[in-house]
Amino acid sequence: GVSASLGSLGLLRLLGVSWPWSLAAGLGVYLGTRTWKFLYIAARTAKRDLNGLYVLLRVKLSLWRYMRNGSNIPSIFAQTVKLHPNKPALIYEATGETWTFIQLDELSNAVAHWARSQGLVSGDVVALFMESWPLHVALWLGLAKIGVEAALINFNLRHDSLLHCIGVSGSRAIVFGAELADAVLEISSSITQSMVWFCTGDLSAERLSSLGAQRLDPSLASASRHPPSPCVPPKGMNDRLFYIYTSGTTGMPKAAIVVHSRYYRIAAFGYFAFRMRPDDIIYDCLPLYHSAGNIMGVGQCLIHGLTVVVKKKFSASRFWDDCIKYNCTVVQYIGEICRYLLSQPVRVWEAFTERFEVAQIGEFYGATECNCSIANMDGKVGACGFNSRILPNVYPIQLVRVDEDSMELIRDSRGLCVPCRPGEPGLLVGRINQQDPLRRFDGYANQDATRKKIAYNVFKKNDSVYLSGVEGKAGMAAIADVTGCFDCSDFLQKVQRALPPYARPVFLRISPRVDTTGTFKIQKTRLQREGYDPRLTTDHIYLLNTRAARYEAVDEELYGAVMEGRMSL
Repeated sequence: GVSASLGSLGLLRLLGVSWPWSLAAGLGVYLGTRTWKFLYIAARTAKRDLNGLYVLLRVKLSLWRYMRNGSNIPSIFAQTVKLHPNKPALIYEATGETWTFIQLDELSNAVAHWARSQGLVSGDVVALFMESWPLHVALWLGLAKIGVEAALINFNLRHDSLLHCIGVSGSRAIVFGAELADAVLEISSSITQSMVWFCTGDLSAERLSSLGAQRLDPSLASASRHPPSPCVPPKGMNDRLFYIYTSGTTGMPKAAIVVHSRYYRIAAFGYFAFRMRPDDIIYDCLPLYHSAGNIMGVGQCLIHGLTVVVKKKFSASRFWDDCIKYNCTVVQYIGEICRYLLSQPVRVWEAFTERFEVAQIGEFYGATECNCSIANMDGKVGACGFNSRILPNVYPIQLVRVDEDSMELIRDSRGLCVPCRPGEPGLLVGRINQQDPLRRFDGYANQDATRKKIAYNVFKKNDSVYLSGVEGKAGMAAIADVTGCFDCSDFLQKVQRALPPYARPVFLRISPRVDTTGTFKIQKTRLQREGYDPRLTTDHIYLLNTRAARYEAVDEELYGAVMEGRMSL
């Protein structure tokens, strides 16, 4: 369109046509090409995209300033403490206990002094294995003040998964909550003798002795509350803060590296994109071992001075009572929470906002480690984010085509990836630039896992991108049983021992064989299409009844009950 317009302009001037008429004709040619569609898109999306650009620049400028000043998350928190020393920082819903900013700061100082007294130094790792409560925040924050990195371990993990997470982090010590003593006892004999164990909470001397653990609480009570001396060399925004683990629904959990700049940008994007204010009070019922609860939620407290109500565990029956009790103005949620509150899956967004008079819903998509997070800033129903059509290079992300069976990238004749058309599903990727804190990819503690998440020659030759490939909830396991002797009860016992509840297969499909393609790849697409409908296959399908603790055969009656919502998954 541009070429045709300029060509027309030049030709008309050559023929002696005046500038005004030549410009008008050139504009007419320009608008007469496919540009009308672009102008239409620009008109419809300009406000959204410019708002996104404003948020992006604001976060980027703040990050640049902090990096230039040699700041990190503890030093940013120190500024917040100076602004709001006596304001409530964290409220623990289970007990009603309130921690002011100065109290949280002083306790995290005590953690730092205690850690140094144990011989921990900058670069060491300490695993935290405890349920969600404010001490969790004080522990990783205090460790960060002396450069020690916390490994935030999912408190649902048991046995092999728990051992794996502790081992892959390279932890020198473990702090666990007394409520998880049984889980710790199950693995203690498999942990290296050099590991040092510390327990917080009430646990008998006999149990402590059997675990070889020391009490943490008395040590923190007697430790200095004064700020610790800085670690040497000091940690900056691009240094490691802590580790957060992937869910592990498609394999063992991976320890994602969270650097200080990543913590800041996730929290800051949420704050500016969803227009939070310093006087907001956030209700955080998500676990603190993951980025949603710890960064997007608690991060608003540490960085922006908001009060955060920490809920030990989500409860639909107590949700609104808690929000009213603590005057909460912001609720943090994942999609399922809305369904629990509404008790109906149809038209969740509109019904939820109408029934509970929610003024604004802001949704986002991303992973702890990714560089291609997206957000729905303008309340578009059903959207979890957007990719700008008029400013595509400001935030270089793209949906690209993949082979549905192998999930391998589809490439064109030049060897580059093929972008998806509007409305076409694909794999979200983000161009990597390690010099840009918004586009860097820090990977995982395991280098092999890191390499698998990077692809090359995607947008152009010699570039590199992060592959999102988001791990979802474990749904159905297809098992080839050539002997016809598969035992569901025995399988469930082994699964319960090895996997946390959310990773256990909800459905089992037992087949005498597993069909493959001509290149011997499993035909996952057909299995996904048939789902758990017993009318579409002769294979045996089972549903996990969690209340009865057994797998039950899916017949047409049970299938109907599931589809109509009468049978809970």
